[in-house]
Amino acid sequence: MRLTRRGIAVLAVAALLVVSGWWGRYPLPVALGAAFLGVVLAALLTTSRPPTVQAGRSIHPELVERGRPATARLRVRNTGARRLVGLLATDALGRDARVLPLGDLAPDEEATRDYHLPTGSRGRLTVGPLVVERADPFGLARSRVTAGDRATVRVHPRQWPAQPPASGRRRVVHEEGTVDESRRGSADLRDVREYVPGDEVRHLHWKATARTGRLMVRDLSDPRRSRLTVLLDTRDGILTAADFDEAVDVAASLLSASARAGHPARLITSAGRESAVDGPYAIRPMLDALSELRQDRATADTALVPAQARRAGGDLVVITAGPRAGLPGAVLILLGPATGPAPDPGEATRRVIRAADAEQAVRRWNEANR
Repeated sequence: MRLTRRGIAVLAVAALLVVSGWWGRYPLPVALGAAFLGVVLAALLTTSRPPTVQAGRSIHPELVERGRPATARLRVRNTGARRLVGLLATDALGRDARVLPLGDLAPDEEATRDYHLPTGSRGRLTVGPLVVERADPFGLARSRVTAGDRATVRVHPRQWPAQPPASGRRRVVHEEGTVDESRRGSADLRDVREYVPGDEVRHLHWKATARTGRLMVRDLSDPRRSRLTVLLDTRDGILTAADFDEAVDVAASLLSASARAGHPARLITSAGRESAVDGPYAIRPMLDALSELRQDRATADTALVPAQARRAGGDLVVITAGPRAGLPGAVLILLGPATGPAPDPGEATRRVIRAADAEQAVRRWNEANR
C-alpha cells in the first residue's frame, strides 16, 4: 500500500490548509483540509489489502528474428470474494515496462490483455515480473502484488533468403599475398588449428594436442563442397549501431544459407573470435552467438583482418563500411551510405557490393551468385 503522486499532493495541500487555517483562525480552510485528509485516509483503507489475483503470461513466439512480431498475452483472474476496482498491470520489459489497464474484475472474473514485444534489438529480452496494482476510485493510493514469473525472449538476427556460395574451389591467401585456388583431394589437410565449438571431434589431431596442450583439429578441404568464411567488422566506430545490426543480419543470412546447403562455413570477427558453422545443426548455436555479439572497443586504427582470415579457404566475404581494403580474391560488402569511391575490385577484392541495408546486400549477393 502506498500513496500515488496525486495522493501525496492532496495530502500536502490538506496539511497546508489545516495548518494555515488553524494559525489564522479561519475555520473554512481547516474544514477543507480535514475533508482532504479524510479522502486520503479512505483511499489508504480501500487499498490496505493487496489484490487477490492469479496471473499468467504466454509469449508467442519465444524465439523471433529481429524486427519480426512477437506477442505477450496476460491473463489475470480475481480469486478473491470481493470486486476489485481499478486494476492495473505492469509488465517489465528489460529496463522498460508496459502498463495495461485491467479495469474492474468481479469475483472469479478473468481479464486478458495482449501487447507487442519490442524486437528491434538482438539479444535476450527479459519479460516480467508482472505487477498487478489496485487503486482507489480517485487514484490517490495503490496496493500492489507481484504475480507471474519472468520469461525470456531471444531475438536472433534477421535472415534474408541467400544463395550459398557457388564456387567449389579452395582459396588460400598466403602470408606473402599470393592466392592458391587449386583443386586437390577430397580430404586434403589444409591446416592444423585450435579446436573451436562446432568442429567435429573425429578431426582431432592427437599428436598436435599432446604437443601443445590444447585441443587441435585437422582443417580439411573438400573441393566438392564450397567453403565460406565471413569476416565481420566488429570494431567500434566503423559501423553505426544500426548498420552493425544490418551487418550481423548479412552474416547470419550467408552463413545459414551455406550451412543448409551442406557447405562448411566459418565466422571470424575483426577481434579474432572464430566459430565454425558446419551443417544445419550448427545454425542455431551460430544465431545464438550472433544475437549476443556486440562491437569491440577497438578503434578504426586496429587492423581489420586477423590471421585466421588470411588462412581461410574457399570464399571469403568481408562485411564492413566505407572504402576499406580487403584481401585478394575476397568479396567486400560495404554497408551504410556511400562516403567515397569503392575500392577497385581489380586491386584487392574479387567483387564489391555496396548496400544500404541487409536486404539489399543479400539481394545483390544473390544476383552475383546466379
